[in-house]
Amino acid sequence: MANQTVTTAPRRSLPSMSVLGPIIALVLLVIMGALMNPNFLGAANITNVLARSAFIGIIAVGMTFVITAGGLDLSVGSMAAFVAALMILVMNAALPSLGVGVPVVLLGMLTALVAGLLAGLLNGFLITTVRIEAFIVTLGTMGIYRSLVTWLADGGTLSLNFDLRTFYRPVYFDGIFGIAWPIIVFALVVIIGEILMSKARFGRRCAATGSNEQVAHYSNVDVNRTRLLTYAMLGMLVGVATIMYVPRLGSASASTGVLWELEAIAAVIIGGTVLKGGFGRVWGTVIGVLILSLIDNILNLTDLVSPYLNGAIQGIIIILAVILQREAKAKG
Repeated sequence: MANQTVTTAPRRSLPSMSVLGPIIALVLLVIMGALMNPNFLGAANITNVLARSAFIGIIAVGMTFVITAGGLDLSVGSMAAFVAALMILVMNAALPSLGVGVPVVLLGMLTALVAGLLAGLLNGFLITTVRIEAFIVTLGTMGIYRSLVTWLADGGTLSLNFDLRTFYRPVYFDGIFGIAWPIIVFALVVIIGEILMSKARFGRRCAATGSNEQVAHYSNVDVNRTRLLTYAMLGMLVGVATIMYVPRLGSASASTGVLWELEAIAAVIIGGTVLKGGFGRVWGTVIGVLILSLIDNILNLTDLVSPYLNGAIQGIIIILAVILQREAKAKG
């Protein structure tokens, strides 16, 4: 009797609920929104949601790396307000010599990027070199940046010169092929972030640092430098988000960027990144951002719940996401 070789095809299991959960939630929200308001799926509403999501989304991509490496940053909202205030002051001051045009806009953009980078480096330096807890450092800088904005604005609002604002407005309101610039910039940041997280050595070092600092150190990972780079990256992305935000309103005040840190952290956690570090998912963060934006949009389009309760809903979502992560870890 001839020997028979039996081969079995490898079983294909469905992705876990940590992967499917955010996607299912996003689809359900889209269906719910479409049923509640016929304008929900209109091009104007979708463009508005995506453009407004871009600010938090760009910051949340940077926050994904910080949390993956075992860190946290509570200062991004007030940092954005401070960077926006500096940007407006520099552009207004340079206006008499440079005039309304591209050079003064480029100077403002450079100011935002440098200020964001330095603010991120300051957080990273205090955490990695001075050895202060990330929660304490960023809680302190959150208060410092918010107070500085209030001081610079003398308790009021800093406004961009009207002619300059008119010249700068297309950076937020225009785009190419009908796609607004903030959406395009957000997409580019996501693509680069996903490559860095899943394909590059830097992403693996962030995960190793957040998973176990000592093991990462013995595996030749420079833990301090990795964490410092994540904070620097987050600071620079705050600068990028501010570049997109300033032409929208043309002003900055102490109320600019309030709760942005909550939204960024919520988006990261909803997307599946582990709050205690060790695992990060940039594409999941994008879904988290969209979920939060759609909740906000649905609240505004319907009268089910007051839009003023949006912050409370986001807080509940963060708590639920962390509970689900803890239960999944216990089962694993």
